[in-house]
Amino acid sequence: MERTGPDTTLPERNYTMTHPPSAAHPRARVLSRARIRQVALPMLLAAGLAACSSTATPAATPSAAAPTTAAPSTPSAAATSAAPTSAAAKDIVDTAVAAGDFKTLATAVTAAGLAETLKGPGPFTVFAPTDAAFAKLPAGTLQTLLADPKGKLTQILTYHVVKGKVLAADVAGMDGKTVTTVQGGTLKVQVAGGKVSLIDATGATVGVVKTDIMASNGVIHVLDGVLLPGT
Repeated sequence: MERTGPDTTLPERNYTMTHPPSAAHPRARVLSRARIRQVALPMLLAAGLAACSSTATPAATPSAAAPTTAAPSTPSAAATSAAPTSAAAKDIVDTAVAAGDFKTLATAVTAAGLAETLKGPGPFTVFAPTDAAFAKLPAGTLQTLLADPKGKLTQILTYHVVKGKVLAADVAGMDGKTVTTVQGGTLKVQVAGGKVSLIDATGATVGVVKTDIMASNGVIHVLDGVLLPGT
């Protein structure tokens, strides 16, 4: 039988939660945060890689603005050895010839057969008369000497040579002393007013006008006269 009284059925109510998930359901809040990480992390990584690739400069690409500068070259040993030969690298004979003032002396040395000796290891000290010094000899004297090169000429030439290397500084402290020549005779050294002279066996004084012309096997001192060993 159907009831006709008042309707006592409760109205249907909406029990849907209106609170934010984070406040009503902790599990929903955790899931929401995990979802954010899954989306945000790849985005951050992609952004970082893009920034790096846009600012990086390839290491292998040379700078067009940087000019290439060659390092200064250092002279090699071979280049040094190829330098022009200095006077000190020549022997006494070649040094005298190169000087140009000893043509007569060079001719006399060659005629007497002494060139090879004076090209030897030495060392030698040569008191070298210039061409002008030989010209001071009495007329005909040089021609007579050259006619017999193994005789008197050789004696005179070896009288101008002393064994060893005697420099001007050594001679300056030898005033009044004598030196023995290759010929066997002696020369007396005289130092006065800063000038050096040699007194030969005849008592003649010959001046030293230039000193210390260096050679590979000794030294040359230039004379303004010819020394004579006597009879």
